[in-house]
Amino acid sequence: MTTQARRGGGDIEIKVQPRVGETSSASASAAPSPSPGGGGGMVVRGRGRPYKSHSPWLVPAMTVANVVLFVITMYVNDCPKHSTGCVVRFLGRFSFQPTKENPLLGPSSSTLEKMGALDVNKVVHGHQGWRLITCIWLHAGVVHILANMLCLLLIGIRLEQEFGFLKVGMVYIISGLGGSVLSALFIQSSISVGASGALFGLLGAMLSELLTNWTIYANKCAALLTLIFVIVLNLAIGILPHVDNFAHLGGFVSGLLLGFVVLIRPQFGWVSQRYQYTRPGYLPGSASPKSKHNVCQYILWIVAAVLLIIGFTVAMVLLFRGVNGNDHCSWCHYLSCVPTSKWSCNSNPVYCESSQDGDMLSLICQGNGRARNYTMPNATDSQIRDLCTQLCS
Repeated sequence: MTTQARRGGGDIEIKVQPRVGETSSASASAAPSPSPGGGGGMVVRGRGRPYKSHSPWLVPAMTVANVVLFVITMYVNDCPKHSTGCVVRFLGRFSFQPTKENPLLGPSSSTLEKMGALDVNKVVHGHQGWRLITCIWLHAGVVHILANMLCLLLIGIRLEQEFGFLKVGMVYIISGLGGSVLSALFIQSSISVGASGALFGLLGAMLSELLTNWTIYANKCAALLTLIFVIVLNLAIGILPHVDNFAHLGGFVSGLLLGFVVLIRPQFGWVSQRYQYTRPGYLPGSASPKSKHNVCQYILWIVAAVLLIIGFTVAMVLLFRGVNGNDHCSWCHYLSCVPTSKWSCNSNPVYCESSQDGDMLSLICQGNGRARNYTMPNATDSQIRDLCTQLCS
């Protein structure tokens, strides 16, 4: 899910999956492991050496990196110096912004922007394309980072054990980039942070890995239905207000296609035959040689690779030309929010009128008409934006 908080001159999109502990546990157990019975088999590498489980270190390292970056972000934020009404003030400069401004217990939008959040205007007109990557390493609050890191550990460790750090790292980064690009094309009045696009990419890769390596798994149908249910449930949550489902969709599609390319395994017949070669008494030529990969795997590999390259190329060109996806797709906004009688999907930016009289700062929210005075000499633009976010929330 992507939670949205108001700020002067724009909004902030905070990517975080709700109930991630429940859904991720299901998804981590949804994909089966190769087994000798029921269509499974012993996977063999080289001359009879079974595939060994990789020791996962990249996923734990990425988790630590995300936590360290969040601590650094809170240090830079320094709420007591720039805002009033900070939460958990005994933490000093690590205390959180007021909950009206950021209910996830985290920094201000101006701090996230300073640290590298996704800002479409700066990416397109400021030539800061690096924000498409840096935004997936930033988190907007304690609730946000706990949910995403739990999801990363539950899904990522299982994949890294089976396929190694290089392939899992590739899926994570490219999926995160895909989520950022699609989000930037359709949500351009806000800044974004979070790893949900990359996490949905891991889910997509789990699905494509199961499909392309169908012959080596047991309990395939049950695993497939469970995984599809988890994915649909998480995507359905994205139609709630203030949720950036475009990042979820972009990450999922990127991970799905990439999984067909990099997570392909030899088919069961080839694996079994290779294993037989090493058994005592086996006579060469007693069985016809099996192909390492079947035709379906080759077709999926080619189609997925072509779609992935074309999709990223077209999306990047459109983004850096300043194209707004909503201008060419009148219904696409329903993929991220469906309005009902209970909520509105309006995400227009809010603004405040400000005036400084000595040590007194006066703000009037143009959205709701609220006014308030603050004792704050020489208020900076970032301080005014953060106070405006609180006033208009």
